[in-house]
Amino acid sequence: MSLAQEKSDLRRHFRRARQQLDKHERTRATRAAGRALKRYIRRGRRIGIYWPIGSELRLDGFIQTALQRGAKLYLPYIEKNTLRLWFTPYRADARHAERRRGKSALYIPQFSGKKIRAHHLDVLLVPLVGIDKQGFRLGQGGGYYDVSLAALRGRLQPHTVGVGFACQLCERLPREAHDRQLDAFVCEQGIMRFQTAS
Repeated sequence: MSLAQEKSDLRRHFRRARQQLDKHERTRATRAAGRALKRYIRRGRRIGIYWPIGSELRLDGFIQTALQRGAKLYLPYIEKNTLRLWFTPYRADARHAERRRGKSALYIPQFSGKKIRAHHLDVLLVPLVGIDKQGFRLGQGGGYYDVSLAALRGRLQPHTVGVGFACQLCERLPREAHDRQLDAFVCEQGIMRFQTAS
């Protein structure tokens, strides 16, 4: 089996596991993960968040608390013809989006505003399809976070935190040379911190 096929099968597996969480389990897990994430909130801290796609863990409670505590939130901004992400100030209302990116149910609002790169963030919450116990993630397959995280090498780096449900954690994922280890994973079971891979 090719690496591409293996990753495709894993994405299907993790998405199915995430979608099979019943409403009460999902609500409980989302609240528990949100409580764990609150330790990353500090007044004035710049935090990169994400707009959830499909069954990804929602950040509504975290966002509300972060704004109340004076954190500055940023959403990914995708420029045409490049995979490296910019981040623009968070706006709660998708109706104020400058444009939408993506197709069908995967529309991602893109907001205008002063753009910054990931190395200007203090914390970056990273969505994922799967993650292993060493901190390597499996994303949607678009490559945006892979390219953006790779561009951090040799720069001041934000604390990178994968966010999802416990059912998205596995022992070990297949890796490629461009894959970058995250600093932590937060789910309903708490915070898992990773030792730097040698």
